[in-house]
Amino acid sequence: MRALVTGGGGFLGGALARKLRERGDEVRVFGRREYPELEALGIDSARGDLADADAVCAACEDREVVFHAGAKVGLWGSYEDYFAANVTGTRNVLRACQEQGVGKLVFTSSPSVVFDGRDVEGWDESAPYPERFDSHYSRTKALAEEMVLAADHHRLSTVSLRPHLIWGPGDRHLLPRIAARARAGRLYRIGDANKPVDAVYIDDAVEAHLLAAVQLSPLSEIAGKAYFLCADDPRPIWEIVDRMLAAAGLPPTSKSIPAGAALAAASACEASWRLLGLTSEPPLTRFLVSQLTTAHWFDISAARRELGWSPRVRMEVGMERLAQWIRAVRPFDE
Repeated sequence: MRALVTGGGGFLGGALARKLRERGDEVRVFGRREYPELEALGIDSARGDLADADAVCAACEDREVVFHAGAKVGLWGSYEDYFAANVTGTRNVLRACQEQGVGKLVFTSSPSVVFDGRDVEGWDESAPYPERFDSHYSRTKALAEEMVLAADHHRLSTVSLRPHLIWGPGDRHLLPRIAARARAGRLYRIGDANKPVDAVYIDDAVEAHLLAAVQLSPLSEIAGKAYFLCADDPRPIWEIVDRMLAAAGLPPTSKSIPAGAALAAASACEASWRLLGLTSEPPLTRFLVSQLTTAHWFDISAARRELGWSPRVRMEVGMERLAQWIRAVRPFDE
């Protein structure tokens, strides 16, 4: 395939670009900086911002498939910034695909597009978007996904994948945040709840994107649809956190804070950050409290049946690979 990967400098985007190149595909990544580690593998690099329509259009030239993994993530920021990256950026990708004659678009969405603050236990793709979102990220990703699915056409086939909590070697977002909080003595269990949560290993997430790209066509069953991706192995959330800490050579969580106190602290943090106009992420947000105190796992029957995808890497195996990567790369020393 002649493929473009937006967000090539990210965890998923980078892993996807490397796997495509390993397969022998012709790969270009699009992002806001240069990626010498990818260029050394023979991967082309196009610089630009998703909000820049001309730059996106140029990056899509002569591509057969676009993997749109680029997005603004995180727990804090202005709505305008999230909208520019996630909504305007996706609109630019869609327009570029149409103008450049790209036939396939695989969009990386998120299960948070259906999250409304309640426990999510075994939901499938029939779950609607909520009337009210509790994060700018969730709202803008839902708007973007709606556009992608509505754009499915015989000239541009689209599909949306919703991987939940991607983890594994190469992660420089989720694991470093957990480890940093633990080392600073600021990692607390919230309340007495230890709700089940599911996640997906990086190799399995990449495999789902490749399967989607290969199968996608105007006549395929997956065109114009969204799919949840997770390991089909929900575990108590603090078991997952403690396993990640163990992989990083750190002790398990031992501190806790009542849920009510955590929510009050999160509200106070958010109010203070807004009052002071701070752009850094507060130490605690209401969305994070909600994520740590609710269940979220999904029914992946549709992905198994229609994508032909099944998660292959068990958590125990993945954690050992993660520990080996940490010992070899020492990412927290950077």
